Parts: sequence; C-alpha cells; structure tokens
Amino acid sequence: MEKSVIVSHVTKKYKMYSKNSEKILDLISPKSFGKSFYALQDISFEANKGDVIGIIGVNGSGKSTLSNIIAGVVPPTSGTITVRGETALIAIASGLKGELTGRENIELKCLMLGFNKNEIKELTPDIIEFADIGDFIDQPVKTYSSGMRSRLGFAISIHIDPDVLIIDEALSVGDQTFAEKCLDKMNEFKKSGKTIFFISHSIGQMKQFCEKALWIQYGRIDDYGLMKDVMPKYEAFIKDFKKMSRQEQIDFQEKVRQSRMVNA
Repeated sequence: MEKSVIVSHVTKKYKMYSKNSEKILDLISPKSFGKSFYALQDISFEANKGDVIGIIGVNGSGKSTLSNIIAGVVPPTSGTITVRGETALIAIASGLKGELTGRENIELKCLMLGFNKNEIKELTPDIIEFADIGDFIDQPVKTYSSGMRSRLGFAISIHIDPDVLIIDEALSVGDQTFAEKCLDKMNEFKKSGKTIFFISHSIGQMKQFCEKALWIQYGRIDDYGLMKDVMPKYEAFIKDFKKMSRQEQIDFQEKVRQSRMVNA
C-alpha cells in the first residue's frame, strides 16, 4: 500500500509559567524558567492511502494537538511529519475569520489554497448548498452558532478536494441529518482512496465509519491497529476508569499530568 502520512518520533512540548514574569525572564535570561509540558511524546505511525483512522483517547490526551500537527497548523518540537498531498482540517471554526461573512470566508480560504477567481465562483454555490445555513452565509461568522461554523468549515474543506482529510469533533455539533450527510460525503472520499483521520467522542460513529484506530493515551500511543482490535481495549479502559471514585479519577489524572511535566 502507498503511504500517505508518515509520523516519525514526533514530540510536542509547551512551556508553562506560573506568572508572567517567568515568561519574560525565560526570553531574556540564559537561565530557563517555567516548566515544560509534553502534549505529545515520541509519536510514530504510518497511514496508507484509503485508510480511515479514528483517533481515540480521553480529553487532554493530545488528539487535537496531533491533528493540528498533521494538518501543518502547528509544528512539532521534534520528529518529522511526511504528508503526501493536500490536507484539510475540519474543526469547529478552524480557519474561519469571525469578522468576515461566510461567503467571504469561502473566497479567502480558496484563494489561500491557490484557486483562481473563476474556480472559486464555480465552487461557491456548491459549498453554500452543502453548508445549508440560509441567509447567514452573508452574515459575519462571529454571529454563527458552533453548529453553523462546523457546517461551513466542513462544506469548504470537502469541496477543495484534499488528499488527507482531518475531522476534529466537527460532527459533534449540529443536527443528526447534517452529520449523516457528512458521513455520506466522507464515504465517497474513502472510496476514492483518500486518507481520513476522524476524531469524535461518539464511539458509535467511530465503529460505523473507521477501519483503524489510533489510541492516544495522555500524549503517547497506547495502541494502533484495526478498529475491531483496538476499540474493545479502549472501551474496557473507559469502563474501568468510570468505576473509580471521583477522587481516584482526580488522583490518576494528576499523576499522569505530573509525568508529562518537567522542570525547564
């Protein structure tokens, strides 16, 4: 199978400061201040053309950080990402300018991707029809609900025909009818051999749509393989976690959080 995405030993580190003066001192002083937080640590995996991969994990595990790195929105601190083809990230409000109208955002996004005026003119009616937000298309995006933002972002991204599609919780808002329309479109992409990464809290959607699962557990890969093999392990973990008392859950999460923090 032809590789479409190769992620090799990717780590993403952020600096965290207890007060603003530490941040300033860290910039001007040879001594380091603050603590380093590892959102991702030594992530490596490969995706083939036609793969549909569900990225699973509890909140704070680094799923969105990974999706942003694959999409080229943020760089890794170390490691390498190889993506063959154009990528599109669909997340709530991702890449949308609040002061611009929906129609203006369509034009801006397409211009940034290299489309000319005539191509944009041809694409715009289809994008507007798919988004189905009515007269709001000519209102500033800052007035949109989260569902409307998701609709517009999804409509733009699928019509620019990317090679790698990354969907980060974009179907968690809005109505079921629109979600089903999006899944139908994603199935078309799957049949055409595109690579899709899908992040959702809906295990049902994951099982319905994805063939593989990438389990990110607090910044590290816990498992990667066929959905039928990985998802039962993840569901068992969630079941055990929910059996913990609230204090046990807090203690567990704090222990993991501290393991991802190091002094600068």
